[in-house]
Amino acid sequence: MLRNKNKLMLGIPYYVWSVIFIVIPLFMVFYYGLTDKTGAFTFENVSAIATYEHSKALWLAVKLSIISTIICFFLAYPLAMILAKYAKGKSSVLVMLFILPMWMNFLLRTMAWQTLLENNGVINTMLSFIGLPRMTMINTPGAIVFGMVYNFLPFMVLPLYNSLEKIDPNMINAARDLGANAFITFFKVTLPLSVPGIISGITMVFVPALTTFVISTLLGGSKILLIGNVIEQEFSQTNNWHLGSGLSIVLMIFIIISMVIQSIADKDGEGSVL
Repeated sequence: MLRNKNKLMLGIPYYVWSVIFIVIPLFMVFYYGLTDKTGAFTFENVSAIATYEHSKALWLAVKLSIISTIICFFLAYPLAMILAKYAKGKSSVLVMLFILPMWMNFLLRTMAWQTLLENNGVINTMLSFIGLPRMTMINTPGAIVFGMVYNFLPFMVLPLYNSLEKIDPNMINAARDLGANAFITFFKVTLPLSVPGIISGITMVFVPALTTFVISTLLGGSKILLIGNVIEQEFSQTNNWHLGSGLSIVLMIFIIISMVIQSIADKDGEGSVL
């Protein structure tokens, strides 16, 4: 009894932190999102997602997020396999080297690519130096996708690596002993066993890519607005907290669906990076 009481006392700081920084902000979002300026209950703020401007921003964000997630998957899976197969005993060092750039501030890393991709940036300067025509890279959907892939790729690699590392090598050897070639072994053994990591990685990339506004602001400029930019502008520029909160509730629905899919596909937490 005393031990349980001590555990409860130790958890008090976490409970206080959760209430202040999670429960209260969520309550405020739902309150503003489901009321108007007079405080009356309404669904208008949520249903505003159906307007042309907001729906266009939402589906563009969904499209770019899906593209970025697919690219991250095809880049991350081979890398995760290399880390899991050839890094026995050295995996922690190699993984640390891979995530080391993530220690740099997210904003600074994105601004660095803004400098590289702009019309008079480093890449175009090098192209001109070797006699090739300049390319329009900044303020395009491609630049936004590039920024998403660059920033969120480690979030795909780590769950895949964690899932692949847990696969018993004897299962791979058994498949090869039974006559399966490398192609069949991958699709019949390795890939199915890594599904929890795949689902976790997809969720960890898709959710932040869908909600981001910094990447699209810096690399897409004011020409390309994603739903994250629209919400940010409602809070910071037009000061319409009700509409901004209503649109945020719509994004929460996407996030909750992603989390439910992840929990169903990874019941044992095999794809978790923790």
